[in-house]
Amino acid sequence: MSAEWERGCYVRERALALVMITLSLLNVFTVGAGVAVAKLTPDRHLSPRPPTVADRGIVPVAAGLPAAGDAARLPATGVLAARLNALIGGPDEKINVVVIDATTRRPLFQQRADRPATPASTTKLVTSVAALAALGPAHRITTQAVRGGDAGGNVVLVGGGDPTVTTRTSTSASSTGNPAFASFTDLARQTATALKAAGVRRVRVDYDISAYQGPRTAAGWKPNYLPDGEVAPVSALTVDKGRVAPGDLERNTRVADPPRAAATTFASLLGRHGVKATAGRQTQAPAGAQRLGVVQSPTLATFVEYLMTHSDNDVAEAVLRQVAIKRGRPVTFAGGAEAVREVLGALGVAEGVLTNDGSGLSPRNQITPLALARIAALAASPERPELRAAITGMPVAGFSGTLGPPRYRVSGSQAGAGMVRAKTGTLAGVSTLAGIAHDADGRLLAFAFMAGDGKGSVDPGKLDRLASAVAACGC
Repeated sequence: MSAEWERGCYVRERALALVMITLSLLNVFTVGAGVAVAKLTPDRHLSPRPPTVADRGIVPVAAGLPAAGDAARLPATGVLAARLNALIGGPDEKINVVVIDATTRRPLFQQRADRPATPASTTKLVTSVAALAALGPAHRITTQAVRGGDAGGNVVLVGGGDPTVTTRTSTSASSTGNPAFASFTDLARQTATALKAAGVRRVRVDYDISAYQGPRTAAGWKPNYLPDGEVAPVSALTVDKGRVAPGDLERNTRVADPPRAAATTFASLLGRHGVKATAGRQTQAPAGAQRLGVVQSPTLATFVEYLMTHSDNDVAEAVLRQVAIKRGRPVTFAGGAEAVREVLGALGVAEGVLTNDGSGLSPRNQITPLALARIAALAASPERPELRAAITGMPVAGFSGTLGPPRYRVSGSQAGAGMVRAKTGTLAGVSTLAGIAHDADGRLLAFAFMAGDGKGSVDPGKLDRLASAVAACGC
């Protein structure tokens, strides 16, 4: 056995042990059916030094993202290429690959790195970085109720685009494992209190969804996405992500008309607070209308962490439209995609990005591996702390989100457990993985692996093995 092999075993054993200890001490994992899932919160300050061997086990979970590790030496490109080529299986394999140094953006390994491929949900990395850059991590989405134009006879629900407004009683992060989403029940309570104070006991609930325009589904979305509950019809007013049964997380069925359903629910909630109400019609709130109640979404940084960890399509589409609003573009799928590209252009990372939605459900999206890796490296940069949530939201290999067990718990990919942070992407015949990893010497590397052409089967385990090879490289 070589000294390098022994050192790799030592690093993996120490790292995995330290990850588990840290998780226990910080109580950031929720255990359900024997599976640990991380609730990640970003550390807004970057470590000034590259990680030590001991650091490697806790980098993704407890300490936020350390500095890019530019004091550590770059891996030898020949050695890295040999290891990755052995896993790829030859140039004829339908996989596009790139590994770059996160500090210099220098490519260390590439195979068709500039060839566009279907990104699937790695599109969410692009959407998230653009949103954080355009809006800032503290941005929130407002949902409000205002007086209508009829003399006291109607209330108008004004949607700002937050699909996570919830009717569920418990909305705290500690009780649900999710962020503290805005409470629709609290909005109804505020509204009823204001109405009763004005002597109003009966109203009609109209709704204003003018914040969004255009179709509610994107070009290329498959007809089964809505009935299967992959995403709700995209609207400026949606409650509980449009779920028919919000409390049943195993049932993804969505309502056909989210704004109308929201108005009906709000009318029922007003009734519980002493104001008789019926659901009304779509309208536009009068200019300067009196506000009766207001709730706000979690911060954009929290939203981004949530949508990246859980690959949430509804939140991703909402975030896309917030970029369009900020940039003054049409608040549509096309306008959002245009706004995202403008922001990426200002950041210097637009080349190789073509999208039709914010979530990656559209197979018409085309992004190069090099573009994904550059965007990941930018988000990890110490010079861009406002983009940090796009990294801290990435699932931790072997532990959280879409990279939770059994991924990175099998032979060939265990070296990446706790070491790799990455966004996954899966569509029929497509599997993608883009993110970051410190190698065994502490150098921060960014990578993107894009497999499949949409026509045959793909093995996401191969992408896990590639990412693990990057993390294990002390070469």
